[in-house]
Amino acid sequence: MTVLYQFNRIWRVIWTDGRELPKDPEPRWFGYSVGKWVDDYTLVVETVGTDERTWIDRAGRPHSADLRVEERFHRLDHDRLELTVTIDDPKMYTKPWVALDKFVLELQPSSFDVREMICSPSEYEEYNKLIGSTASDKESH
Repeated sequence: MTVLYQFNRIWRVIWTDGRELPKDPEPRWFGYSVGKWVDDYTLVVETVGTDERTWIDRAGRPHSADLRVEERFHRLDHDRLELTVTIDDPKMYTKPWVALDKFVLELQPSSFDVREMICSPSEYEEYNKLIGSTASDKESH
């Protein structure tokens, strides 16, 4: 399975061919991921070998080479997807911690097209106008 990220045109590979996680993986920005379906509605992805120069999140939380991540993608029903992420890094954190997010799935009209996104100041400004907001926007509200 390949996950394509529109931002910065990057990708991530999740192996779903039954292989095991490597014992001593080569460090990678997104780690080495293996996924398996545990039932008709749940994909579980395990990741090891994440390069220590990366962060766990946008807040800059660090991790060690021993980081293990489990992602559980669960289709609750036709319109909702639940993602549970478990972070386990005994060298950096006293216990594993869990993040949960729920996504509403919405069928787009046949005229919908995925927009191209280039990492440039003008494109970023336009993105924030249409979709996001900057930290300074949030401070002024």
